[in-house]
Amino acid sequence: MTDTDLITAGESTDGKPSDAAATDPPDLNADEPAGSLATMVLPELRALANRAGVKGTSGMRKNELIAAIEEIRRQANGAPAVDRSAQEHDKGDRPPSSEAPATQGEQTPTEQIDSQSQQVRPERRSATREAGPSGSGERAGTAADDTDNRQGGQQDAKTEERGTDAGGDQGGDQQASGGQQARGDEDGEARQGRRGRRFRDRRRRGERSGDGAEAELREDDVVQPVAGILDVLDNYAFVRTSGYLPGPHDVYVSMNMVRKNGMRRGDAVTGAVRVPKEGEQPNQRQKFNPLVRLDSINGGSVEDAKKRPEFGKLTPLYPNQRLRLETSTERLTTRVIDLIMPIGKGQRALIVSPPKAGKTTILQDIANAITRNNPECHLMVVLVDERPEEVTDMQRSVKGEVIASTFDRPPSDHTSVAELAIERAKRLVEQGKDVVVLLDSITRLGRAYNNASPASGRILSGGVDSTALYPPKRFLGAARNIEEGGSLTIIATAMVETGSTGDTVIFEEFKGTGNAELKLDRKIAERRVFPAVDVNPSGTRKDELLLSPDEFAIVHKLRRVLSGLDSHQAIDLLMSQLRKTKNNYEFLVQVSKTTPGSMDSD
Repeated sequence: MTDTDLITAGESTDGKPSDAAATDPPDLNADEPAGSLATMVLPELRALANRAGVKGTSGMRKNELIAAIEEIRRQANGAPAVDRSAQEHDKGDRPPSSEAPATQGEQTPTEQIDSQSQQVRPERRSATREAGPSGSGERAGTAADDTDNRQGGQQDAKTEERGTDAGGDQGGDQQASGGQQARGDEDGEARQGRRGRRFRDRRRRGERSGDGAEAELREDDVVQPVAGILDVLDNYAFVRTSGYLPGPHDVYVSMNMVRKNGMRRGDAVTGAVRVPKEGEQPNQRQKFNPLVRLDSINGGSVEDAKKRPEFGKLTPLYPNQRLRLETSTERLTTRVIDLIMPIGKGQRALIVSPPKAGKTTILQDIANAITRNNPECHLMVVLVDERPEEVTDMQRSVKGEVIASTFDRPPSDHTSVAELAIERAKRLVEQGKDVVVLLDSITRLGRAYNNASPASGRILSGGVDSTALYPPKRFLGAARNIEEGGSLTIIATAMVETGSTGDTVIFEEFKGTGNAELKLDRKIAERRVFPAVDVNPSGTRKDELLLSPDEFAIVHKLRRVLSGLDSHQAIDLLMSQLRKTKNNYEFLVQVSKTTPGSMDSD
C-alpha cells in the first residue's frame, strides 16, 4: 500500500479525515445551516452547546443557544488552519486511534471544542456527587438523593463509554449519546430542583411547627395589646383571647418564645401583636396573628415567671385550714355540709348524686358561700357537657370564673376546656394562691374522654376504654394542700344510678380517690326534702384537722345519734333542729346539752 492509498483511506469523500469525523462532534464540524439548528429541540441544543464548551446553558433560551453555537462555529472556521499535508503525513506514521495535535503547545479550535466537551461531563458528575455533602449541613440531603446521584453518574459514564467505543462510522450514535447525556443532565438538574424545593418545604414546615424564628417588631410597626390564656399544644402554642376554647382571634406563639421565657400552659399572658398596614397583603400561610411582644406572665414580670416552682414538685399535705360555708340562717344546705362534710383548703371532695337530686343547686350554694366567706380564694366553676340554660344560671348566680362547654359541642371541646382550666389553676397555686374548682361533672368528663380518645383495644364493661379513665383522674388528683403555700381544692360531682354501666365503671374508678364525700339520696329528693343528703355514708377523712377539739367531740356525738336512724329519719331530724337555731354554733351547744350522758363516755 502506497502513501497515496493511506491518504485516500484516511480521508472522507469531502476531503476530511475519517478519524476526526469519528471523534469530533459532527454537529460542530459539519457546516449546518441555521435552519437545521432551529429544528432541534431544546435538550439537543443544550447538549450540543455543552460539548462546545458553552457555560450557563441551563438558563439559556433556544435562540440564545443557537447564537452561541453559531459563534463557536465561526471561530472554528475562521481560525488559521494547519497544513493538511503535514497532518496527513503524521496520520500515516501513527496509528489512527492516537490523534495528537499538530504542535505540542497549541490546539486548533475544533480540537479545543473536543477537549472541552470531554472535560464538561466529569466536572458535572463530580459536582453532582459533591452536592450531597454540601447540602447535608442543612439536613436536606437524603440517602435516596445520594443513590439517585450515583446512579446518574454511572449512567453518564456508561453513555460516554458507548459513545467512545462506537468508532468512526457511528456519527448518529454520537448524537444519540449526546441526547442521553442531555437527558441525564436534565435529570440531575431536575433532582437539584426537587432538592431545593424540598429544602424550602422543610423550612416552611419548621416555621409552621413553631421551630422558626420569632416575629420581629420593627420601629415603624403599629402594635395592638392582647391578653389571654396560653394553650401549649404539641408543636405550637396559642393565646386564647376569647376564653378557654379556640377562637378566630387567637394569637400564635412560637415555641422558641415559650421555651425562652419559661411559659407554661395555663399562664395568663399579656403582650402585643402587629397591626397590618393599609394596603399590606396578609400572609396566607399564617392564619393567626403572631405575638411580637411579651409584657407580663400571670400579672408579673417575665423574669419572675422563670424562677417559679413546678406544681408537681410541691409537697402535698392533708387539708388543715377550714373553708366555712355557713352564710345565713335560712341557707340550710351549707350548714348541713359544714356539719356532715367539713371542707378545707386542698380538699378533694366528691358529691355523689343520682339524677334530679339537687347537685347543681348544692354547687351554686357552695360557690356563693366561698365567694362570701373566703374572698381570698380564686373560684373557678367548670361545667362540662351541661345544658346551656344551666350555664347561664350559673354565670348569673355565681361571682366567680365560669368555664363551660355545653352538650352541643364536640367531646374534644369538653376535654380541652377541662385541661386548660386545671392547668390555669395549677399556675395560680404555683404563685401561692388558694384556688377552688367546682366541676360538674366528673362522670360527663369521663364520657367525653372516652369518646374523644383513640381506642386502645382494652375495653372495660359498659364500653369504657381503659385509657379514657386516666385524664379525669389526673384532673381530680391535682387537688392538694401545698406545704410551701397555696392550695387547690376540687369539689366534683359524680353521677350514679343512671342506668348506664359505663357511668358505674367511671364512678368506681374515682370512688377511692377523694378524701371527702357527700352522698345524695334520690328517695329523699323525691320527698321534696333538700338538701337530700344521706348523712351516714357522708363525711370527711381526717376531719379532726379541720375542727377544734370541742367541736370535733360534739360532732362525733351527733353522728352517733344519727347513725341509729335510717337516712330519711336522720335528715329530717337534722333539718328540724337546724331550723330552730340561728347558726351551727348554737346548734352544737344545744346538741352538747341534750346528748345523753352515755355518749360522753366515748
